[in-house]
Amino acid sequence: MERKAHYDSILDRSRHITWQDDCYVDLQCTSSSASSQTQTEELGWIQKHRDQLQHFTTTTFLEEMLMHLRKMDVLSSAEETKIKEAGRLQDQVNMLTTIVTGKDSQGCDALQGFMENSDSQVAQLIINHDYMVKEHKEVLLRRYEQYRDRDSVSCPKLNISSRTLLLVDGLSDLQQKEHDLMQVGATRGGKRNHLRQLGLAKFLEPLTRVSLPPRVSLTVGVAGIGKTTWVRHFIRQWSQGAIYTDVSFILPFTFSQLNSLEKLSAEKLVKMAFPHVTDPGLVLSSSCRTLLILDGLDEFRCTLNFSDAAPCSDPKKEVSIDDLVTNIIRGNLLPDVAVWVTSRPGVASLIPGGLVDRVTEIPGFSPKDIEIFLNHHFSERDFANRIWTHLESHKILMVMCYIPCICWIVADTLMYIMQSETPENLPKTCTELYAHFCSMKAEVGEPRGREPVKMEQLHGSNRKLLGNLGRLAFYGLLKHKYTFSEQDLRTYGIDTLLTQSSFGAGILAREESTTYATYRFTHLTLQEFLAAMFYHISSKRAIFDLFSESTMSWPKIGFQNHFRSAFQHAQQAEDGHLDVFVRFLTGLLCPVALKPLAGLLALGKDDGNQKAWAAGFLQGLLVSGGVVVSLRAVNLAYCLQELQHTDLLRSVEEDLRLGNLAGKLSRAHCVVLGYLLHVSPECSEHTNLTGSLNYATVKCLLPQLLYCSHLRLENNNFKDDVMELLGSLLSAKDCHIQKMSLADNAIGNKGAKALSRALLVNRTLTSLNLRNNNIGSKGAKFLAEALKMNQVLVSINFQNNAIEEEGAQALAEVLQCNRKLVSLNVRKNKIAAGGAKRIAEALKINRTLTKLILCSNQLGDKGTVALAEALALNHTLLSLQSVPSQQECIVASTSISFCRLQSNSISNRGMTALTKALRLNRGLVSLNLQWNFIKSSATKALAQALLSNSTMLLLDLQENAIGNDGVVFLAEALKSNMSLHTLCLQGVSAGTKGAVAMAEALLTNQTLQTLDLRGNAVGMEGAKALANTLKINRSLKSLNLQENSLGMDGAIFIATALKGNHHLTYINLQGNGIGESGAKVISDAIRANAPGCVVDI
Repeated sequence: MERKAHYDSILDRSRHITWQDDCYVDLQCTSSSASSQTQTEELGWIQKHRDQLQHFTTTTFLEEMLMHLRKMDVLSSAEETKIKEAGRLQDQVNMLTTIVTGKDSQGCDALQGFMENSDSQVAQLIINHDYMVKEHKEVLLRRYEQYRDRDSVSCPKLNISSRTLLLVDGLSDLQQKEHDLMQVGATRGGKRNHLRQLGLAKFLEPLTRVSLPPRVSLTVGVAGIGKTTWVRHFIRQWSQGAIYTDVSFILPFTFSQLNSLEKLSAEKLVKMAFPHVTDPGLVLSSSCRTLLILDGLDEFRCTLNFSDAAPCSDPKKEVSIDDLVTNIIRGNLLPDVAVWVTSRPGVASLIPGGLVDRVTEIPGFSPKDIEIFLNHHFSERDFANRIWTHLESHKILMVMCYIPCICWIVADTLMYIMQSETPENLPKTCTELYAHFCSMKAEVGEPRGREPVKMEQLHGSNRKLLGNLGRLAFYGLLKHKYTFSEQDLRTYGIDTLLTQSSFGAGILAREESTTYATYRFTHLTLQEFLAAMFYHISSKRAIFDLFSESTMSWPKIGFQNHFRSAFQHAQQAEDGHLDVFVRFLTGLLCPVALKPLAGLLALGKDDGNQKAWAAGFLQGLLVSGGVVVSLRAVNLAYCLQELQHTDLLRSVEEDLRLGNLAGKLSRAHCVVLGYLLHVSPECSEHTNLTGSLNYATVKCLLPQLLYCSHLRLENNNFKDDVMELLGSLLSAKDCHIQKMSLADNAIGNKGAKALSRALLVNRTLTSLNLRNNNIGSKGAKFLAEALKMNQVLVSINFQNNAIEEEGAQALAEVLQCNRKLVSLNVRKNKIAAGGAKRIAEALKINRTLTKLILCSNQLGDKGTVALAEALALNHTLLSLQSVPSQQECIVASTSISFCRLQSNSISNRGMTALTKALRLNRGLVSLNLQWNFIKSSATKALAQALLSNSTMLLLDLQENAIGNDGVVFLAEALKSNMSLHTLCLQGVSAGTKGAVAMAEALLTNQTLQTLDLRGNAVGMEGAKALANTLKINRSLKSLNLQENSLGMDGAIFIATALKGNHHLTYINLQGNGIGESGAKVISDAIRANAPGCVVDI
């Protein structure tokens, strides 16, 4: 009774919160309630309960109803038969209600009386379901509405309703074994493009039409990512009828709430938490769709033992709270109730994977999200811009901001510092940031504009409270304890009243329920900072090991001994839960980090010796350790950053940026490189390790390379043994690699086999470059088998790998079934006509490949004809490069846009067929014919084709023997052609005649933008003609007249012609015998006449 009275008083309090009134007009307004009641009374009993009858009636209960109505003479034998022959159960119920409704009130009264007198659970649901659901939603809405302001973000784009969960395939090793911040740093917030996204309204629904909804769903996310916020938002949305309208009841519990319980039954648990639910059995029955939410598994103090827990299937039987939770998750208890568990990843791994039907992950903010958040969080755009610039400059703070809760802390703290009348330098490390945060909370309520807080200005209780909070934080951290009861606080000398002061409330958050109150630090990192601060101060006077709270230990005197002890414990912690603690502990050795805390802590002067000693100690740890760089080792580099001893970090970052790591990758460098791949998006998104690695360094760096996006490993002389390592890298569940280049190595068929095994399971790699290796036909076969299954890779480069006929045939089989591959490069692979034919057959049915490079092979006429026939059917290929006699293919294809025929010995005969193709083709935009044997007669045919072609944008004829006559033909075509943008005529012997003809064409042509006439001996007369054209033409932007014997006079003609031309942006006059003095005069003249034009002279 006392508990119920307490519960009712809380509900009464909620009803009188003034800002909630508008939210509940529809629930509390008397007039609307009276109106709806009148409307309800006008309906008959059956009409009011028709939906419930349809939904909850079972076959057995229908038989009981029919028997009763027959006894009451409401139904005849014929009517009973008609009902039973109606078909499905729902159809039978519908027939029953139709027949009974058609009779007088006796029928309805008889059915109603049967229901009201029945003890059946089904009858109770039919009668009371809607009322129970409505009451339950009202209670939940009142209970969770108080958190709305706390949970919301001002920017609509970042609110939960706009965000999605990531559907993941279980938990990765990183999530199971590493600290939350290490996870966030390695994955840069956790967003992965290859994962399916689920909105709030879909994440409990079946994924396909034939699958079932999940019974046990697990949502993981690091501390502060918003798990509880998601739960609260979900409950509010459901209570308002916005989502999951088919769910009858949602029963939310927090594990911190369950910590206060010892032994009870499932029904008693529901009754205790929701006193308005008079019959928990109804709510937990299979007739209702009920969702049980268990929020915050990481806060549960009991250990879940799924192997030894005593089985229990009776919801009325009292068992220990840990056994109760275990049996619910296992499905022994409440098998028809859906369960949603939220947890930090490390603890979530305690639930056996076989018991979880669906795992989702809450991703953190992306850099774009952080920028959006700052712009909406601050009314003054200047603040947002300054903070964003600061975060970009100090990447470790940007990494912290991937977590929404920390993003709030960072933003508010930096703004507080900038608003001060005596602003200090903005913090560069996490330690500095949290020191300022604590100082800010201590000053809350102080008048703005005062001097910085000094020791004598602060109330002594704040200093004492901070010390006790630090002790609570430290020993809680050692015990993996993150929520605390009032008894815990009293144990550590913390007055609960002080926790409600402005300072205490800013550090320790209080959560209340109907029966208990719990406390937690604003964020896990704040607990770790306060723990480090306590250890930092205590270690200077402690004589025993501080890690032993209640037991005696060997004497340990002196700060340095305690500092070593802290790192020893951190290195031995398999889950990395002390990683951030030692970062803060190291950072507190910086005087600049301690300065904001001068008023809160009685600190003496630091001569800097401890900082120098710690730097040497950490660097000593960097060079020691195992063969592989673990995340424990990478954390040492984080500590150096907090210590602001960054010489080595900056040196490695500069070498990585410039590609100068060859021969420098010692163990210490590998550790720092691992750190840079965490904190620097530039390093992780494009990691260039070309010519820098060998087997030993790859093995050393392997765990850290997992989180790169684009990995360049070219020219490292890798052999097959390294491919075994990289295969394990690509096979890992944590793998984030999207592009990998292994060009210019020594990979053979065994290495290709190792890669193929990885491609069978990898779900991230989209591009693989194997150019200039030696995988051979056998290696190509291995990779082809993997590509038949792989549905992620879109681009693969086999150039110069001697795959030959067999390899080409294997890849042709891939093209017949693979529906993802877009680009395939098999250039220079000794592929003959047989391989070309097989590829051609595949192209007839392939509908995804858009780029195929077959140049420098021996396809022959038969192979080319086969390809041409295939392209008549294929309409997706956009680029086909360097096939001999490819003109036939161009005729056949209407989709190819880019065609490269350079160095293919095309003569006049070949050009005849090509020009025919150009008249018919309407898709080609780029044609490269450089370095062939094309002469003037063939150019004439080509020019005629240009008269009717309206799609060609680029034509490259350089280094052909077309002569001045050929250029004249092209010039005539340009007078009519209105599509060509670029014309390359380098080294075609245009001469003065050709230059004059081209100049005349440009008087009327208004589309050509780039003209290359290098090495054509156009002479002074040609230059003069072009100069006259430049005075009029307004389309040409780039003109190359290099090596054309213009002389000083010809160059002067060009220079003076530019006086009125402001469209030319580039001109090249090199190699024209102008001389240095003449070049300066002409260059100055061009810059004066056309200041926007770049001159190469």
